Amino acid sequence: MKALRLMKWKSEAEIVEVPKPTPGPGQLVIKIGGAGACHLDLDLMKDCGDGQHSSIGWNPPFTLGHENAGWIDSIGAGVSRFREGDPVAVYGAWDCEGGEGGGGGLGLDGGMAEYMLVSFERLLIDLPDGLKPVDAAPLTDAALTPYHAIKKSWVKLTPDAFIVIIGVGGLGHMAVQIAKVTTGATIIAIDSRSEALELASSLGANYTFKVGDEIQSKVKDLTGGYGAEVVLDFVGNEQTVALGASICRALGDFTIVGIAGGVLPFSFFSIPYETSLQTTYWGSRAELAEVLDLAAHHLISPKISKFKLADAPLVYLDLAAGKIEGRAVIVP
Repeated sequence: MKALRLMKWKSEAEIVEVPKPTPGPGQLVIKIGGAGACHLDLDLMKDCGDGQHSSIGWNPPFTLGHENAGWIDSIGAGVSRFREGDPVAVYGAWDCEGGEGGGGGLGLDGGMAEYMLVSFERLLIDLPDGLKPVDAAPLTDAALTPYHAIKKSWVKLTPDAFIVIIGVGGLGHMAVQIAKVTTGATIIAIDSRSEALELASSLGANYTFKVGDEIQSKVKDLTGGYGAEVVLDFVGNEQTVALGASICRALGDFTIVGIAGGVLPFSFFSIPYETSLQTTYWGSRAELAEVLDLAAHHLISPKISKFKLADAPLVYLDLAAGKIEGRAVIVP
C-alpha cells in the first residue's frame, strides 16, 4: 500500500510503498477514511533531531498522520468491542510520557496511508451516527486540543467574561466554535490574515483584530481596562506569547497551545497578578467522545479541504506557506 513516510529527521516526507499491516493479538487495522494534516508534522520534518536521532525518544522512519478516522478493516485475537466495518475515530495521545513512540504518526505508523495499525481497542472511539470519518479525522486533534484547553477554563468563562483566541488556523477556528457553543463569554479573535478573521467572524467571534492594530489597547478598552479572563495562544511564537501575557487579566488563564517556540520571561511582574500560565496537550478519550458528539449534533464543524494521498507532499508545502484555511484532510 502507499504511505506518506518521514524517512529521517530534517527531511520532506515521501510517498513510498509499504506492506499492509496485519493485526496481532488485541490489535486492529483501520481502513483510513481521512487523516488531518497538522503543523506538528511540519515540525517533525524540519525541527527534530540532527538528521537521524532525537531527544524525544523515538526516531524515523514512520508514517505521518496523527488525526485519523475510518472503518475497522480487521481485528486481532481478543478484540471484543468492535466488528469489521465499524466507523471509528482514533484517539491520538497514545503515550504522553515518551517511549518508543508517542502514537500513530508520532514515532509509530499513522494514518497518511490506506490502512493503519492500532495497538489497542481502547484507542478507538465509535463515531456517532451521521458523522463521516473524513469530517471526524481533524476533530481528534484540531478540535480535541482546543476543547480540552477551553474546558479547563470553563469556570472563568461566564457570560460577562472575555476569551481571546490568538491564531485562527486549524485549531483556532475550532476554538472559536467551541467557545461559542460551550460558554457564554465574549470571543475576541486575533490573526495576521484578513481571511482568517473573516472566517472567525462567520464562526461566531464577537470581535476580530488584525495583528498590528494596537491590539493591547483595544482589548483593554473592551474589557474595561482589565484584560481577558482567558487567553489561548494557538501560535506560540515570541510575539504572540508576549501579546497574550499583556492582554490577560489578573486571576486569568493564559494557555499556550501553539508550539512555535516562543519564550515568555517568568517573574513576579512578568504577568498580571495570580494569572495561571500553562501549556496543554491534546485531551482525554472522554473529551474526544464529547467533541464527536458536538459535531454529530452540528454544533461544531471543521472547515476542511480534501486531498488525495498522492498530493500530500504538496499539501504540506501549502500548509507551511500559510495557504491552507481550516484543515487539510488526506483521503487515501
